[in-house]
Amino acid sequence: MRMSHARPSRPQDEESLDAAKLELGEDFHDAECLLISEVKVLLEAQYDSKKEEKNLDETYIKTLEYVQQFSRYTNRDTIKEVRALLKPTELEPFECAQLGNLCCSEYDEAKTLIPSIGSKISDDDLDSLLKQMDSLKKYQG
Repeated sequence: MRMSHARPSRPQDEESLDAAKLELGEDFHDAECLLISEVKVLLEAQYDSKKEEKNLDETYIKTLEYVQQFSRYTNRDTIKEVRALLKPTELEPFECAQLGNLCCSEYDEAKTLIPSIGSKISDDDLDSLLKQMDSLKKYQG
């Protein structure tokens, strides 16, 4: 007898989800969105204890490899500074995480990739924010 590994259906119709409109579904309601760099810090902090316990499963290893490859900020101080830059904006947590993860170099690129920020922040303010984030990325220790 074969067991089915199908996911249980969710009450919300998946076709109605749209990240461009911040329609992310119930799973993201009141959720804090992390930067890939923050996930990297968390996973690396668990690595030694998981290794000692021989609890390094394939998913954990692949996720760790992914975040190590795509992490934009390499130290905790820089990550804190990026979060501090993003916090006073009128942007939603998902939008802040997207800006921090994508590291766009131009405001129009950011507005294209994250359409929901369009009217929430002026082009000049977004450009300034992106330049500050880029400076932090370039000069991190």
